[in-house]
Amino acid sequence: MMKIPRMRIPVFVSAPSPENLSPAQEHSAAIIHKLIARYKLEWRALGRSDYPNDLPLKEVLRMVKHCSGGIILGFEQFRATQGEFKPGSPKAQTANSVVPFPTPWNHLEAGILFSAGLPMMIFREPGIAGGVFDVGTSEVFIHQMPTSTTSTDALDDLDSVFQNWVGRVRQHYYDQ
Repeated sequence: MMKIPRMRIPVFVSAPSPENLSPAQEHSAAIIHKLIARYKLEWRALGRSDYPNDLPLKEVLRMVKHCSGGIILGFEQFRATQGEFKPGSPKAQTANSVVPFPTPWNHLEAGILFSAGLPMMIFREPGIAGGVFDVGTSEVFIHQMPTSTTSTDALDDLDSVFQNWVGRVRQHYYDQ
């Protein structure tokens, strides 16, 4: 008897490619990848599963059209040790400590996913803020990035939240 392969539902994941992550960050990405695989979804990402034939932003648009959900992984990709936020404005503030920033692609890809109406999950490392990582920017709850030190109870809670998101992803897929 021939076994028919089961198709997995594609979800777009906004994350730096593995060579741009620290070992700890890659471990966090692996936790998310395991959850994606557990629920029979397919991780789709520029530089991981797909490589551009065209301009990268065009490729992201093309990929998202074939996905039914999205995940944003806000990993630190740049660190400033000094600077000023909103210079010259009445709300100007000097940064007196380390300020981490994610890849700007997180913001672009989140906007594309949002405009496509796809269910999203957003994760961020400590200190990552601004844009899509600000609470209240969208109806999406911002989750702390799971790590190797995340407790079993917290991972169980994350699994429950993930199940809820997977339900919305499946609904989107089957409504298409």
